[in-house]
Amino acid sequence: MSLVINHNMMAANTANALNAHYGNLSTSTQRLSSGLRINSAADDAAGLAIRELMRTDIKALQQGVRNANDAISLIQTADGALGVIDEKLIRMKELAEQAATGTYDSTQRLMIESEYQQMASEITRIANATDFNGIHLLNGRLSGEEHDGSGLDATGKLKIHFGSGNDSAEDYYYIRIGNCTASALGLGNAGDINNAGYCISTQEAAQKALVAINNAVISKDNIRALLGATQNRLENTITNLTTQAENLQTAESRISDVDVATEMTEFVRNQILTQSAVAMLSQANSLPKMAMQLIGG
Repeated sequence: MSLVINHNMMAANTANALNAHYGNLSTSTQRLSSGLRINSAADDAAGLAIRELMRTDIKALQQGVRNANDAISLIQTADGALGVIDEKLIRMKELAEQAATGTYDSTQRLMIESEYQQMASEITRIANATDFNGIHLLNGRLSGEEHDGSGLDATGKLKIHFGSGNDSAEDYYYIRIGNCTASALGLGNAGDINNAGYCISTQEAAQKALVAINNAVISKDNIRALLGATQNRLENTITNLTTQAENLQTAESRISDVDVATEMTEFVRNQILTQSAVAMLSQANSLPKMAMQLIGG
């Protein structure tokens, strides 16, 4: 290489090397400070796309776990109310048994009938008052066979969504709760007069009511059994969703997170190369002085 003063190619080459090393050092610093291997699309375009898709699925699955837990709370609310209704049905069965015997006269039986109707009214009140987050659970609102979520308020059976898509085989299922008012159970004078459990004001009516109450208990127990089975299913769903989200998080970490040990090695290497380039650039910048010494000599 000739000794010239117009162009210091040695300094230019050294400066280019310095810029490259300094850029690599900047990338290593960014990765170590953020903890991420991919901080922009330029770092790994395909990896960034995969990572973002994984992140959306992870967040959806985590929200799905919360959705399933909310559904369990809803079921527990309904089951607790049905437990209270169960107590009222037991008392009504006791009153019907009492009124069915011949040792009471009509006046006494009417007194028993009064409590019987009060129990029926209380069952209806509980069914109408039991709600979760504004959704009434036992008044028949969730008893529909078809779900329709197109309006502001969904109708029919309750849809529990927990998956990251909208596939009925993978991402959701329904909770259906029958009507648990006294009239729906066939009890009390608020319902059809032809119902066997309409009243217990006579001995014959009380005897018929025993069968009607027994049927009401069976209907109520079928609802509770379905709720219990659904709760167990939701608990298993939560376990699966948690495991799925955890594994997906692990996969996302492998793509996105920086290997600190490896990157620290690169950082030190780039730091040394940058410092070396700075020192050599200083030397290269002083080379034209040699030509000046010749001119001056």
